Amino acid sequence: MEQANVQTGELFTLQLPSNPESITQLEALIEEIADKYHVADDTFANMMTCLNEAAINAIIHGNKLDAAKKVIINADVAPKRVIWTVTDEGDGFDYNHLADPTAPENLESLTGRGVFIIKHLADQCIFNAKGNEIELHFKI
Repeated sequence: MEQANVQTGELFTLQLPSNPESITQLEALIEEIADKYHVADDTFANMMTCLNEAAINAIIHGNKLDAAKKVIINADVAPKRVIWTVTDEGDGFDYNHLADPTAPENLESLTGRGVFIIKHLADQCIFNAKGNEIELHFKI
């Protein structure tokens, strides 16, 4: 019997402490993957922005800067796409009922734009039911 030509991806995993300074480890991983897979500059910039935002949200809002909690980041890289997941150990949130950052009453706010930005820069953005994990898809 002839076997199908199946290409499998390469997996990368990172465990970050719930400390904003740990973001440098994530940035290094994004750079490593972008270099290895020849990711275009605009896609690289979108990945860097989205993953920084998702990881900071996980550290601050999800894990509430609790040093005992980790943020788990996975990257599943295939020749034409990368799927990132960012998971925190927090209680999650209701991603369906976020304030609209473009509403006039929110324009002056210094926070509340992260998920809005992520949804516009990633090719696909999926939250788990609990709201403590985000999956981000990028074509490369």
